[in-house]
Amino acid sequence: MKRLDAWKRAAIGVVCGRRSKWLVLALWLLVLVFVAPLGAKLSDAQDNDAQSWLPGSAESTQVLDISNEFRPEQIPAVVVYARPDGLTPQDRRQIAEDVQQVKALREHGIRGAETRGPVFDRPADPRAAQIYIPITMDAAGWQRIGPAVDSVRHQVGKGADGLSVHITGPGGTAADSSNAFKGIDSTLLYAAMAVVVVMLLITFRSPTLLFVPLLGVVVALFTAQALIYLLAKHAGLTVNGQSAGILTVLVFGAGTDYALLLVARYREELRRHEDRHEAMILAMNRAGPAILASGATVVLSMLVLLVAEMNSTRGLGPVAAIGVGVGLLTMLTLFPALLLVFGRWIFWPSVPHLGSADPTKSGVWARMGRRIARRPRTFWVATALALGLLSLGLIQLRAAGISNADQFTGKPDSIVGQQVSARYFPAGDGDPLVIVSNAAQGRQVGHAVAADPGVVQASIGVPPGTAPVHDGKVLFEATTRAPVDSAAAKATVERVRDAVHAVPGADAKVGGGSAALLDMENAQTHDNYLVIPLVLVVVLLVLSILLRALIAPLLLIGTVVLSLATALGVSALAFRHVFDYAGEDVAFPLFVFVFLVALGIDYNIFLTTRIREEAAHRGTRPGVVTGLATTGAVITSAGLVLAGTFAALGTLPIVGFAEIGFAVALGVLLDTFVVRSVLVTALFLDVGPKVWWPNRLAHEDGGGPPADAAEPDGSGAPGTAGKPGPPDTRETPGAPGTSGRSGTTGKPGTTGEAGRPGEAGRPGETGRPGETGGSREAGGPGEPSNPASPPG
Repeated sequence: MKRLDAWKRAAIGVVCGRRSKWLVLALWLLVLVFVAPLGAKLSDAQDNDAQSWLPGSAESTQVLDISNEFRPEQIPAVVVYARPDGLTPQDRRQIAEDVQQVKALREHGIRGAETRGPVFDRPADPRAAQIYIPITMDAAGWQRIGPAVDSVRHQVGKGADGLSVHITGPGGTAADSSNAFKGIDSTLLYAAMAVVVVMLLITFRSPTLLFVPLLGVVVALFTAQALIYLLAKHAGLTVNGQSAGILTVLVFGAGTDYALLLVARYREELRRHEDRHEAMILAMNRAGPAILASGATVVLSMLVLLVAEMNSTRGLGPVAAIGVGVGLLTMLTLFPALLLVFGRWIFWPSVPHLGSADPTKSGVWARMGRRIARRPRTFWVATALALGLLSLGLIQLRAAGISNADQFTGKPDSIVGQQVSARYFPAGDGDPLVIVSNAAQGRQVGHAVAADPGVVQASIGVPPGTAPVHDGKVLFEATTRAPVDSAAAKATVERVRDAVHAVPGADAKVGGGSAALLDMENAQTHDNYLVIPLVLVVVLLVLSILLRALIAPLLLIGTVVLSLATALGVSALAFRHVFDYAGEDVAFPLFVFVFLVALGIDYNIFLTTRIREEAAHRGTRPGVVTGLATTGAVITSAGLVLAGTFAALGTLPIVGFAEIGFAVALGVLLDTFVVRSVLVTALFLDVGPKVWWPNRLAHEDGGGPPADAAEPDGSGAPGTAGKPGPPDTRETPGAPGTSGRSGTTGKPGTTGEAGRPGEAGRPGETGRPGETGGSREAGGPGEPSNPASPPG
């Protein structure tokens, strides 16, 4: 432990040194020069093809791999023409001309020569027609699908004089998704930055200070993006639009939170110390472990995602962990060095001078703590019941998947075309089942597929441009009667799989759009049951190690789970009755859980570590009130910043992102204003010292006045004037001019234990003759007195 403390003191000394802080800045400047160009390339390294999202071992993924041996991976765009009163001769001539023009297309991966159609809805007096255009989906397919569909649209037009023309099918939907994700990095970056600027301005009330944490998070984001880009290019890390978007939100939200918490403690120490370097050393020593533990909790929780079956979920784990880890490193090195370089003036106009009053001593959180301390059990029971009632909204949660038509907040052309196509053609047209089997049993497998009532028998066949036999295997397609993303189509997949698997020696497999959706839902359900308990175990272990207790971590885990249930319940009600969303993705509870537990536990860590620090020399119950008073304002600000950055996900026209952003933002606000400030505070006050069991604090409580009488600034209750309190045992690191050891005698006039006659002495701190007994003007015992004040 002494060796660990030595490393901590050495690290803090490097960051906060009078000369070494310049070295820290120079190193980060050098890093930024190298990483900024690489970070800008992250979008080029994104892999958004189907295999980057699907579970690696799923049957649909295996079919995709085998299909690539027959033909390049492709996705069909479907052009649908419709006139409810029947296609006119002029319409049919236009369709024939469009087919010829489309067949000549080659750019952006369009395989125009393999275009099929037109196919009419009925032989006589047709009302609608469709043509099918395959588009290659290789590594660059996601970037090219939008321009490819635009090229097709340029040829076929948008219809006129009553003829409607739409581009739908998997290709049309993918193009609309690609357009929705276009500029996601810059959109989220600017939205998150705007939220952070506004919240920092409100929190700090300083137009100069807000730029320091903002600079830190921007450097952290560029560095994380560059590192992820290198890993994606050279180490096989999977990055897609989802993980890249969440990375921006996480770095801005978590990084700004860490900055806020360090600034709060630094400002507190600046009021006690004239030397800003000494103040930063103390702030880093006392706030650093809590910030480090919070960051470690998030990083470890994100790495748990590596056990997920879904490739997209598994890839998000290391991407998010790298982002938070780099943000943590930046805020514990670059950020404090920047604050020291700028000096006190960076807090203008509210500069914290030596001896200035601490506004947290009599603020709203101090009053709330005293109020809760009078009847803690009433508060926590009432709060828990209210949250429990709100969590009943979970019965409205429909986390069973979102259809193509419901995945956008608006209604793009592909969705309109899908609805038009479904009026005249089989609902599964354009995204068929793909079946592969051994060639010798191919005919038997084909009969088994055709026998299923959910399959259009006439649709079974080998698609154009596909080799009839390759390496002893055959590939053919079959259209489902039900919409591709419907429960009926997924049930058809299950029946067809059972039928073809039963063909002896066929080694048959079924893939395609419906099969992929079914496999994704099964994998996401598996991940929900596996990842959620593992994350809870990780968080419990981190809390137990940090607090060196068992009861407190269990209570905190319970409050976080209750907060999660409430957030999900309220969100489900809002999605049904306010936003009118059709449902939620199967992975929605998992993502909300991971972000809320990993990030929401941060605030409990900041609160409880401060309570534990105060409990060691004041007593648990006074320590709870003091801990809430000193951390309440900054944690509230941090929660507002994090909630705002996640709410920025709502700027994207994708329902899944909007739902995650809303639920996480709501959960963070609940945790900040209700769970942490009321529920946790009341529980700790009610349980008392036993909350630290089996630590010795459970039996050797620091004492102090009753919780309902304790003032947040530590002054004793009425009637305790001049009474010596227990010594302050908080250790001061070896700052210049300090002994670095608690209990060491300081300068003359700093060792008195009693307050000034007639004033209340601070429990656990020493008074100074001739000064107010309750003020800590220069830190804890063993620290130098204020040079500007004469000794008593």
